[in-house]
Amino acid sequence: MFTGLVSDLGTVERISPRQGGARLVVRPSALRAEELEPGESVCCSGACLTVTERGAGLLSFDAVPETLARTTLGGWRPGDRVNLEQALRLSDRLGGHLVAGHVDAVGEVLARAPEGQGARLTVSLPAAIAPLVAEKGSIAVDGVSLTVARAERDRFEVALIPETLARTTLGAAAPGTRVNLEADVVARHVARLAELGAAPGGLDAGRLEAWGYGRTAP
Repeated sequence: MFTGLVSDLGTVERISPRQGGARLVVRPSALRAEELEPGESVCCSGACLTVTERGAGLLSFDAVPETLARTTLGGWRPGDRVNLEQALRLSDRLGGHLVAGHVDAVGEVLARAPEGQGARLTVSLPAAIAPLVAEKGSIAVDGVSLTVARAERDRFEVALIPETLARTTLGAAAPGTRVNLEADVVARHVARLAELGAAPGGLDAGRLEAWGYGRTAP
């Protein structure tokens, strides 16, 4: 699990085809690659990847065909910048929101406008996750935890503060930029409960309590 608070910006060094997938080699700028162990999880612009090798200041990850097909990783090229976040420790503060690193869909930046010292992005919203995105709810865009400022059926808006613009790849996001989207994990489970609750009896407070939601501890 992650928080959506980007801790470093890396650069794609090289990409090599590997058994239908790809080996991605990234150079962090602040993270010390040698301090990460093979098998550790790192969120790379929204996608949870496993460190397969590290050394000489580089981190290597293997991406399977499913990852390449469902995220922006299949379009990465040497020189591209990547948002990096190490996995959350149980003792860490949860400054953003719970992010699994499981990309739900790929969106596209439709518009960018200055807003005070920051900027506002309008991003396309694929129909598959539209029900999971609500105004004032949370969403991860390329692994960055953001609050939805406005939500419509086919698009949503987020407001970016100067810190986000300076420390993440969203500082360079412009119309046409493709971004990885992950809906709030809580919204995903509530939507699933609502889907199952569409059976006779519907979804009510009693059924939610029976499933463990809102139950008062003894």
